[in-house]
Amino acid sequence: MDKCIISWIYFLLLLCGATIGEAEYLKYKDSNQTINARIEDLLKRMTLAEKIGQMTQIERKVASADVMKKYFIGSVLSGGGSVPAPQASAEDWIKMVNEFQKGALSTRLGIPMIYGIDAVHGNNNVYKATIFPHNVGLGATRDPELVKKIGAATALEVRATGIQYAFAPCIAVCRDPRWGRCYESYSENHTIVQQMTDIILGLQGDLPVNFSKGAPYVGGKDKVAACAKHYLGDGGTHDGINENNTIIDSHGLLSIHMPAYYNSIINGVSTVMVSYSSWNGVKMHANYDMVTNYLKNKLRFRGFVISDWQGIDRITSPAGSNYTYSVQAGVNAGIDMVMVPYNYTVFIDDLTSLVNKSVVSMSRIDDAVRRILRVKFTMGLFENPLADLTYTDQLGKKEHRELAREAVRKSLVLLKNGNSSNQPFLPLPKKAKKILVAGTHADNLGYQCGGWTIQWQGDSGDITVGTTILNAIKSTVDPSTTVIYSANPDSTIMKENDFAYAIVVVGEPPYAETAGDDLNNLTILDPGPATIETVCGKVKCAVVVVSDRPVVLEPYVPLMEALVAAWLPGTEGQGVADVLFGDYGFTGRLPRTWFKRIEQLPMNVGDSHYDPLFPFDFGLTTKPGQAGYSVNGARRKVVKTVSFLVLSLVVALVL
Repeated sequence: MDKCIISWIYFLLLLCGATIGEAEYLKYKDSNQTINARIEDLLKRMTLAEKIGQMTQIERKVASADVMKKYFIGSVLSGGGSVPAPQASAEDWIKMVNEFQKGALSTRLGIPMIYGIDAVHGNNNVYKATIFPHNVGLGATRDPELVKKIGAATALEVRATGIQYAFAPCIAVCRDPRWGRCYESYSENHTIVQQMTDIILGLQGDLPVNFSKGAPYVGGKDKVAACAKHYLGDGGTHDGINENNTIIDSHGLLSIHMPAYYNSIINGVSTVMVSYSSWNGVKMHANYDMVTNYLKNKLRFRGFVISDWQGIDRITSPAGSNYTYSVQAGVNAGIDMVMVPYNYTVFIDDLTSLVNKSVVSMSRIDDAVRRILRVKFTMGLFENPLADLTYTDQLGKKEHRELAREAVRKSLVLLKNGNSSNQPFLPLPKKAKKILVAGTHADNLGYQCGGWTIQWQGDSGDITVGTTILNAIKSTVDPSTTVIYSANPDSTIMKENDFAYAIVVVGEPPYAETAGDDLNNLTILDPGPATIETVCGKVKCAVVVVSDRPVVLEPYVPLMEALVAAWLPGTEGQGVADVLFGDYGFTGRLPRTWFKRIEQLPMNVGDSHYDPLFPFDFGLTTKPGQAGYSVNGARRKVVKTVSFLVLSLVVALVL
């Protein structure tokens, strides 16, 4: 009898062990299963708290491993300028990201979080990263293949810091340069913006054969999830006012502002960010027809929709005045992940209450979580949640800086070259006795990079590692050429020096978003205009404009021999010198109309009142090694002219 009992106990233990073994099999953790099977398996295991946690994105300043675990947080982000430490290394970033990730993985279901950052022209929050030209400059290149390469390089530099998600690209079609985000737009022309969506293929990877249109795609550990933004019409607001109202009929909205989203979805973009702006008075963050009916249902976008920073707060006026309503309106409109970013407990409590009261349906919550999980499963985040040091050497890599230098060269637009086509001023001779480099932007890396660089608003001076235009000029000219630099030379400097020619580099200060609206007179930063007048009034000069957008230039163009739009070139200023001195030719074309007077705005190609200083698509070209301004030739011309005048005087006296 004892042996029989023991046998039965042994049998039951074996049976129990087998049952436990079966219970331990978690389909959602099995990478051999289909993504849909994994999503459904995980979703049915999740509580409401776990689901709402996935919909919550918080700023790193309020994140910790404990917060991630307690609230099941699905995503963390760095806002502009939000870093683990000043001049933090790639290793510092990885350590921080992994700490948050370990908190997420320690939850009951172990769902990894996804970390996002505004990598809008390189991994621009990070010290020593390669800073590429801003989008307006890339639009001038007309080179989608180049932009795709920039996307791939950016993905590597983002992964170098352990981050898996880039809030890029901005595919706004800026219709008024008074908008403070106009430099984030590739062009006033939607066709160019559509072409530039190839950057998504660089960020996320080339799509596999038979890829399902509308699904998100991220092709490996060296790629990142991309984000098409800001949906929809952000570049068409009235008078270019940031976050304002886009007043346009449905045909105009769909024909101008929507096309690049078609391309982005075809390219497998993982996420779409909603715009702060309104369409004909309806806030996009609360626009069910455009977010759910059009983007999700009609276009069959199957990634997730994310709000902008405190985007749902701004559904009400003033912002945050009825937060519970904002949560209701935003989530019911179709927003899947909310960039809270600070008061996450309030968001979680409000959304939980709204679901419990059936104001927000469980089906809406499940739709949001399915989409978020789809992106996480697709990009392999469950298999590789923690970052290692594999890609740290990609940050600021030489090959990436060379690529950025190429982008600078191709982005430069030559607007004037000599006073006649027979006498081009550019390219400049490398060998001259003495030349002048002037202007506030010639030796200022921060000004060169613009907003969204190290800090949200950008900054002045040596904010990161790179080459200023001045240093690029010095390294390009002949060793025998003396280069004199003065940010704002006075008449004394001009009188006391015999300059062969001058290069004047002026432009706008750095800014981001609404701060750019505050500079809507669109003028060059003082003392830029005075510098142009002082220098170009005394010596032949080329003016290089470092600006976020077209600025007022008409009064000064007659004073200069050459004019170059350099946009915001980023860290690789050597690309400017490459073209100024003829190692490469000018090929860039205006991505947007250059107006004459501010009163003309808004003015885009095709408008009835179209009367630009330089039209859309304009750009003079030169060839490498082409003869331009000749110092010796100029002197001979002066001598020849004087000789002719002397001869004429002698003849007159004789007669």
